[in-house]
Amino acid sequence: MNRIKNTLFFALIFCNLTVFAQKKQIDIAALIGKMSIEEKAGEMTQLDLGLIANGDVCNLTQPQSINQAKLKKAISQYHIGSFLNVGCGSGTISRENWQKIFAAIQSETKNTKLQIPIIFGIDAIHGNNYTIGATLFPQQIAQAATWNPDLVKQGYEVTAYEARASGIPWNFSPVLDLGRQPLWSRFFETFGEDVLLANKMTVAAISGLQGDNQYSPYHVAACMKHFLGYSMPLSGKDRTPIWLSEREMREYYLPTFQTAIQQGAKTVMINSADINGTPVHANYDILTTLLRNELGFKGVALTDWEDIYKLVDMHHVAATKKEAVYMAIMAGIDMSMTPNDYQFTDLLIELIKEGRIPMSRIDSSVSRILTLKYELGLFENKDTQTKYPLFGSAEHAAKSLAVANECITLLKNNKQTLPLKNKKESVFVCGPGAYSLNYLNGAWTHTWQGVDTNFNTKNKLTTLAAIQKIAGANRVAYALGTSIDQIINIDDCLAKAKNADKIIICLAETPSTEIPGNIDNLYLPKAQEDLVIALSKLNKPIILVCTFNRPRILKNIIPLVDAIVYAYLPGDEGGKAIASVLFGETNPSGKLPFSYPADANSLLHYDRKYAENINVDFSNKGYSPAFDFGFGMSYSNFNYSGMVVSKNTLNDNDSIQVSVVVKNTSEMKGKEVVQIYYADLVASISPSVKKLLAFKKIDLAAGEQQTITFQIHKNDLSFINKQLKRVTEAGEFDLMIQNETKRIYVN
Repeated sequence: MNRIKNTLFFALIFCNLTVFAQKKQIDIAALIGKMSIEEKAGEMTQLDLGLIANGDVCNLTQPQSINQAKLKKAISQYHIGSFLNVGCGSGTISRENWQKIFAAIQSETKNTKLQIPIIFGIDAIHGNNYTIGATLFPQQIAQAATWNPDLVKQGYEVTAYEARASGIPWNFSPVLDLGRQPLWSRFFETFGEDVLLANKMTVAAISGLQGDNQYSPYHVAACMKHFLGYSMPLSGKDRTPIWLSEREMREYYLPTFQTAIQQGAKTVMINSADINGTPVHANYDILTTLLRNELGFKGVALTDWEDIYKLVDMHHVAATKKEAVYMAIMAGIDMSMTPNDYQFTDLLIELIKEGRIPMSRIDSSVSRILTLKYELGLFENKDTQTKYPLFGSAEHAAKSLAVANECITLLKNNKQTLPLKNKKESVFVCGPGAYSLNYLNGAWTHTWQGVDTNFNTKNKLTTLAAIQKIAGANRVAYALGTSIDQIINIDDCLAKAKNADKIIICLAETPSTEIPGNIDNLYLPKAQEDLVIALSKLNKPIILVCTFNRPRILKNIIPLVDAIVYAYLPGDEGGKAIASVLFGETNPSGKLPFSYPADANSLLHYDRKYAENINVDFSNKGYSPAFDFGFGMSYSNFNYSGMVVSKNTLNDNDSIQVSVVVKNTSEMKGKEVVQIYYADLVASISPSVKKLLAFKKIDLAAGEQQTITFQIHKNDLSFINKQLKRVTEAGEFDLMIQNETKRIYVN
């Protein structure tokens, strides 16, 4: 990425922004002309709600309320332009309390010279999780497992609606980092390891949150996270260094962001780590040359938590915070999530007054921020009279349940252990995942880490409660067995399990994200493994239900169990969805959006290189996951036949139709994800063994068959070459659906 001269760039970008802003609101340029240096610096600052609330930042008075003196300091003295709610003292707030908070903030802005509105942002990661009673959806990795973008879009529409119902116009979501490092603590926040699947889900998320990109009281600004490459730390630990070539970055980690920008994503949050030794928050080549100049992003670039300060104390590329502020702003940052003090604002003012940061550079960022506020209707406070009767409604809960039902992935089912016969069989339930809503939801649930039980949504069923509701409490025995990592009462489990027809063991992982979620290995905690081993000695059918943040290694217990239901983090309706699958009320249709590793250090992906097939015995079984990407079983049987390719040669500006007949040969209605893959047989860059080309999720009645057709274009077979260009090279390609393969030639 070639650097261009700062002065030329700032002149050009401000010119472009002025034109863009004038199309939206011709007064924005004039408004900027009226603003003081202090007001501009305040617009570029985002503080946590805790800094203006009663109590200490990490020990707020509950329920949260605004401290008028603190608010006055923030708004009237420092001209702060944005707030968020996520800090150590923040938590879930009622809609009524949100309204009081925003009314107080709005009232204070009326006392300022220019009366510029505040923009409030929130991490509504799987639903509007910081408002009491909001609808919580499955986490992103579970959404991807549905392979149903239309269903996922509906979920984001609900999240946007319920955020706006709380007065919040800006959502720090979706995460567009690929999940290719399962050790990473935020793996569950991704759409999985595959570029194409993640791209489809990206379109669903952005369009669901933002609608048609026109003002709507039912939509919010999306924030694509975290630009760029954040999800692939070499160590697997959050916020640790990333080492990636630019070609690999563009092949795997850039496409989702490029797609989001094409969809009109309004904001972006920046990668907290460094790439190849340069922190992204200080990387002009990524934040300006790539993001602005090449990709054409016109929206607001926001830091993550304290990440400008971390250029000093974590990355050690700046000697002082003042130098860190200079580096980040000149690299391309628009707004600093400061978030618990005013140092950034003070230092930015100093740098502007000293002339080190040109006013044209500041005006570029302020123009983007004010444009965002205008597009969201904040200057006119348009949505204050809008009613939101569906907030937390049964209708919204049904949409969450639909996503949970379709995400659950059946990984093993020996001798048709599932579904259970609810009127005949008694079951014994145990394990830490059985009794907890927190373990169904994961982090970003009412609080940052999602472990506080006092905020749990009322009247939602745990897995145990949902099983009891279907089967009848008299036919369901229960004992805990273990916590996440400690044996509690395995002997009690053995005694109760002896009288049951089948055993359900609910394995789980403690909710966690970011640095608190860092772990040293992927192995299942020994206590939970010991529970499975002990119960397996009873020689009764065992069903595992897994609710994990990331794939935990099941190698030692897979042979001991008869069925595995992988539920990811299915949200508030997850207990109901799990029980529905167990008892056959729902036919499972989820497919893995990642390759499930068999061993902790065997982390190959399905789209591996041919050299990665080589095993220690020189066989081609080097890629041997516990379960393959795209795998997932059903209670129905689907037969594939008659794969047809419309022609054998693919030319420029042309397409090929590929069709296959899929038949449900069982007596149960079911949904199937039809997946087509391709292999580039020879290329100038070592090609993958196979890559996902397209997919469709279909619904087939018992005995029904459909002919599914995919239209393939030349660009669908492209890759990033040595010159960092996306190309499709001439040559032979194999197209694969299930066990059928057709070869084509590309000119």
